[in-house]
Amino acid sequence: MAAFGTRYEENNIFSGRILLIATKHGKESVITPILETGIGVICKVPEGIDTDVLGTFSGEVERRDDALVTAQKKCDLAYKSFSCDLILASEGSFIPHPYIPFITVNEEILLLKDYKNKLEINAKSLSTETNYFEQDLQSSAELVSFAEKVNFPSHGIILSERRDRPESIFKGLHTEDALIRAYDFLKHKYGKVYAQTDMRAFHNPSRMKVIEKTAHRLVARASSVCPVCGTPGFAETEVISGLPCSQCNFPTNSVLAHILSCLKCNHTERILYPNGKEYEDAMYCDYCNP
Repeated sequence: MAAFGTRYEENNIFSGRILLIATKHGKESVITPILETGIGVICKVPEGIDTDVLGTFSGEVERRDDALVTAQKKCDLAYKSFSCDLILASEGSFIPHPYIPFITVNEEILLLKDYKNKLEINAKSLSTETNYFEQDLQSSAELVSFAEKVNFPSHGIILSERRDRPESIFKGLHTEDALIRAYDFLKHKYGKVYAQTDMRAFHNPSRMKVIEKTAHRLVARASSVCPVCGTPGFAETEVISGLPCSQCNFPTNSVLAHILSCLKCNHTERILYPNGKEYEDAMYCDYCNP
């Protein structure tokens, strides 16, 4: 784990303040205990907030922005609608693995936006432990196979006649009876069925675990203050590769240092060997092991 700046515990700019979690999908169940314990906030979920207007996993509303911008817009939506100046939003994506071909990863972003102090602190996690999958189904046998693949019934399934802007859609399917009835309806009416895992957080325990992990990272970043001006969020903003090979001493692609930056005064620090090692194994060296 990267080193951070000075830690604070009780006297911080967040302690005792109301924090609105801008969600309608139950993410507060894992976020609340971590943030309340970690930075002393009092978490609330605003009633009636509709974050789905910024995009849905199920295809009815296209997400037009990247994950961070969407999280920022969720915060702004809550800030404009409710009288609270401390907002947290979450946004998830399922994207190709940056290094491993044909592998999908779950990227989760948590954004803490403090309108009073004009601060934005975010944390991100990537995980390959996801059941994200989608498929056009040709038969009930393929439906059964799909359900087994995505860990049904603990993880929900969505059925519709097509991926984008479907006319008929059945969400949050967690029982065999409901799944079969939805499949039969779509097959009879449209002659085709499109299946996808329900990636909304409260229907997907695998995704919830990644959100929980990200919440811990957010607390770590929000609990790290700049050694110069004391502003929270003093954390890595740049990763520098070049850790030397233990055999030939040539630079490798492994992490050599992290650059930590202040969100307010722009103070920076260079932290060498943030992963606790000064040399990389020769098996990861492009020269020794091309």
